[in-house]
Amino acid sequence: MTKQSLVVVGNGMAPGRALEKLFEAAPDAYKVTVFNAEPRVNYDRIMLSPVLAGEKSYEDIVIHGDGWYIKHGVTLYKGHKIVAIDRAAKTVTSEHGETVAYDKLIVATGSNPIMIPVPGHQLPGVLSYRDLDDVHAMMVAARPGARAVVIGGGLLGLEAAAGLQMQGMDVTVLHLMPTLMERQLDTAAGYLLQRSLESRGIRVHCKANTQEIVGEKRVTGVRLDDGTLYPADIVVMAVGIRPNAGLAGEAGLAVNRGIVVSPDMRTSDPDIFALGECAEAAGQVFGLVAPLYEMAGVVAKNLLGDAAEFHPSATATKLKVTGIDLYSAGDFAEAKDREEIVLRDPTRGVYKRLVLKENRILGAVLYGDVADGAWFFDMIKRSVDVAEMRETLIYGQGYQGGGALDPLAAVAALPDEAEICGCNGVCKGKITDTISELGLKSLDDVRAHTKASASCGSCTGLVEQVIRLTIGDAYNPAAVQPMCGCTELGHDDVRRLIKAKQLKSIPAVMQELGWKSSCGCAKCRPALNYYLVCDWPGEYEDDSQSRYINERVHANIQKNGTYSVVPRMFGGLTSAKELRAIADVVDKFAIPTVKVTGGQRIDLLGINKEDLPAVWADLNAAGMISGAAYAKGLRTVKTCVGSEWCRFGTQDSTGLGVKIEKFMWGSWTPAKLKMAVSGCPRNCAEATCKDIGVICVDSGYEIHFAGAAGLDIKGTEVLGHAATEEETIEIVAALTQLYREQGRYLERIYKWAKRVGIDSVKAAIMDDTERRRALFERFVLSQSYVQTDPWAERVAGKDAHEFAPLAAFGAARHAEWRLS
Repeated sequence: MTKQSLVVVGNGMAPGRALEKLFEAAPDAYKVTVFNAEPRVNYDRIMLSPVLAGEKSYEDIVIHGDGWYIKHGVTLYKGHKIVAIDRAAKTVTSEHGETVAYDKLIVATGSNPIMIPVPGHQLPGVLSYRDLDDVHAMMVAARPGARAVVIGGGLLGLEAAAGLQMQGMDVTVLHLMPTLMERQLDTAAGYLLQRSLESRGIRVHCKANTQEIVGEKRVTGVRLDDGTLYPADIVVMAVGIRPNAGLAGEAGLAVNRGIVVSPDMRTSDPDIFALGECAEAAGQVFGLVAPLYEMAGVVAKNLLGDAAEFHPSATATKLKVTGIDLYSAGDFAEAKDREEIVLRDPTRGVYKRLVLKENRILGAVLYGDVADGAWFFDMIKRSVDVAEMRETLIYGQGYQGGGALDPLAAVAALPDEAEICGCNGVCKGKITDTISELGLKSLDDVRAHTKASASCGSCTGLVEQVIRLTIGDAYNPAAVQPMCGCTELGHDDVRRLIKAKQLKSIPAVMQELGWKSSCGCAKCRPALNYYLVCDWPGEYEDDSQSRYINERVHANIQKNGTYSVVPRMFGGLTSAKELRAIADVVDKFAIPTVKVTGGQRIDLLGINKEDLPAVWADLNAAGMISGAAYAKGLRTVKTCVGSEWCRFGTQDSTGLGVKIEKFMWGSWTPAKLKMAVSGCPRNCAEATCKDIGVICVDSGYEIHFAGAAGLDIKGTEVLGHAATEEETIEIVAALTQLYREQGRYLERIYKWAKRVGIDSVKAAIMDDTERRRALFERFVLSQSYVQTDPWAERVAGKDAHEFAPLAAFGAARHAEWRLS
């Protein structure tokens, strides 16, 4: 009986596994011919990174050597790229003119690397990273001290970066998204990965949008859209892959993103199968090896007449970089019907997160300790009910079968010489002995006598457990209101630790301070974002997604879903040009309501979200900027006409109010900040119920603060007197900066002053002129980074997705936007 002819186009890992399965089940079923575009046998592409790093050789990663093909009677054409499939004649033809007939055909043409079409992308020295030839090209170019830029912070990009560094190169990774490997990792794990890479000397720049690759005869650097230039001797593009479906499309097979296959892996031609990265199954394309191997098994069975189908299942990912332990599996996106369990160990750099729905694990992300990855993955695939092990699940397989863990028991098991406070080298025995000898009862007493928890504070919880273990119920810790359910820490401790530990990103805060959730919540994220904006001006980039809707879109949402826009009118002053511009905008956009506000401005109400950038563009053209009527920041400086016009005026209150507002606009504060300047004690600008007020008097300026005229009604406190406008502005700015640095998020200035004490504020601002000057200078520094009109930025295209109608988004883009 004549054997059927099976031709395989492609010799990657997926078709290699299909042939293995075929030969295991029926070694003589087919006469097999394989065409490989590469001039070599089948090898393990997963191991390209160790080859690049010098940890393995090509011989180490060969899957099927020449002997294997001979043993199974396979005819292998090396370096023969198939250029045509004739479905009518049932033949394939290679670029070298070799034509072979088939009864069954497997198309496994893999994928092509995506090359960003920026200027300079075709320069010599710009490389892709997909096969052994790419690795050899990089190894030839790599030399100690040379500079490599890797564009792409996904799996392949980071593996390439690590391998190039192992070759002695100075490596920079540029990644478009905010965190590395965003498809496989959540934000917290992405932060830890970046920190680990940077500790190895690999420079990482996220939110990096490549504008051009620089060079004349050869690449010399990469320039970003913000003007940053990274010198480079080689550039590696690792931004993604695209299914190589061109050959199949030319043959008339159904092609979408990839070659469309049914569950049995057949194409639109029943005698032709497709598998691997070129295939599109169930509307998806795949790049990880596990689903490709599942496809291979299905193809092998169907070639032998069995009925088998491929159905996509959960996948797992590991980064193949020596010394970095990272594992993710399944679906770990957030959703309302899901819950998460998070374990963080800041000292060891460990992060674990499980996503559950109805007591079943949907996804897992592990960093630093991945020993239980396979166990979690198995439960994901089998949809195991974990209700009975819910309390100890996050601790891994070794803890199952027991009750909930008792943290005090763990502390009791520590020897006396175990270090509790790393900053000050304080061991457990020192703490317990001091407590017993001195009869200490509070955390503050223990800090004072042992220095434990007195520095960075990250060991505070452990120190409290030692105290509780030593004196039992006699320990009554001071009540601290946590920021939210994500942490046991209050606002003040978080602010102190951000500075002490020099934490400069939200993921860094959450990891180092042991957050109990993966990405925080609507309470803590805006607070952390504000604290970081305040504490690290010029270093921390404001995260708009951690702000409420009004601050994200720079307009106030109204009860019907429309928005109001309030242009800034410095000191309440306007002009005919501005009023005409406002009137024209009202007519052009049919704005239904125009209202004069209590802050001496004009509010345009009833604007559709998608119209906001166009409204702002027209107002900008007239010289008007955002009035920040939505902001946790300076809203208005209300003024009266003062000495320039009023017969009772003692000073130029309007002029001073304009100077203050022009100097202070744009700053973020813990809560909204309203000011006023009145030209005389008659107080027409109502300065004595504002957050900060100035009353002009004959001898200068009386400065008030901590008033309220909302849910609470409270007159201001007198802060002090200033003789000149310059001194007044310095005092007002220093007071604002002190409030910025000490205030808790959403805490109005009058509540802050009551909490810290009116006298302490006066002492800091009026009595200690050196401290006041330092506060003023810190405010000036901060202002140098924030006085950019957000309306103009968005007119220029920033955050355009916020204002696009939802129907304009495709399903995939909408999902990406929603999760962001």
